[in-house]
Amino acid sequence: MSTSALVAEKVWNDIESTHSVSDEQLSILHFLFGKNLERAMTIVDQRGVKRMLGHPSGRSIFQVVGESKRKEEYLCFPQHYCACYSFFYDIVNRGEQLCCKHQLAARLASSLGTCIDVKMSDHDLALMLSHL
Repeated sequence: MSTSALVAEKVWNDIESTHSVSDEQLSILHFLFGKNLERAMTIVDQRGVKRMLGHPSGRSIFQVVGESKRKEEYLCFPQHYCACYSFFYDIVNRGEQLCCKHQLAARLASSLGTCIDVKMSDHDLALMLSHL
């Protein structure tokens, strides 16, 4: 794991433990993620993050609204994967970013406890995941 990723993980853990974010933490995250953090904060402010919770397993995946006029929704695992184009182009292919704005929005909303929880059966969650 890179130094930047380790620093980000420490900040995320601190935010998760308090369910609040300080100006210093925002400054660090902005330094690491730049405009993606700003876009992610807009998504979170507009309540664009849903956590899809499977029952009874408790497994989950996030569904995050995009910024386009079409308001597409992207499935993502905040620390590992997003179904958006930017994830494959900027993160996987070019290695220019640590994560996309959808992953950041999911992580931020989860850390602050502001995501919308949607309960569903494990079967329905599996069907959703099968479309990835």
